Amino acid sequence: MTPRTSVSARFFMIVSLGTALTLTACGNTTQPQSASPTDSASASASVTGAPSPTSTAVYKPADAKGKAENVPVPVLPEAAKANTKEGVEAFARYWFQALSYAYETGDTTAIKRATGPSCVFCNGLQESIGQSWADGKWIVGGRIETPVVAGKPGTGPESRQATVQVIQQQIEIRKADGTLYQEATEASNSGSQLVATFSADGWMVTDLGLIR
Repeated sequence: MTPRTSVSARFFMIVSLGTALTLTACGNTTQPQSASPTDSASASASVTGAPSPTSTAVYKPADAKGKAENVPVPVLPEAAKANTKEGVEAFARYWFQALSYAYETGDTTAIKRATGPSCVFCNGLQESIGQSWADGKWIVGGRIETPVVAGKPGTGPESRQATVQVIQQQIEIRKADGTLYQEATEASNSGSQLVATFSADGWMVTDLGLIR
């Protein structure tokens, strides 16, 4: 059993691992009509060739038996593309959605695109998530919600900050056989200060810290 390592606020779990037609043909007729053999054949062919309804993929969280399925992919909202207080707030929500997606899927692509190289803490999170998913392992839980986000000015015209309440589910790391890799990290409700800069490419996180 490898011991757990974590940062002081639990939601950031930096671990050291080796680790869900009616085709209504509305035809009103005053007299019933007999369908000719040709008409019947054509109708039959139309029904047979009609595409069947497809079911929508249903989200299934991970458990001890397997990885999460059909996790919603975070999408950058239009509001997050403006250099305004509302813009940085929308961007901060998106960034944490991307982080949550990374925990649930092991895919850090979205979070990397929205994070600059100067954010050492952010990049450490990405690395540890990657390690958590290595060698057939997966994460159960870890989903993040941000019920409160408050933007404010930064140190310059292109810089803004966001104070974020971060609620994260308990985190379990499961080995390929479904057993626990290490002791679970408890659920948390913490605060974070996110700093972002705005450019022609949009917002980018440049720093992240815990509120103590």
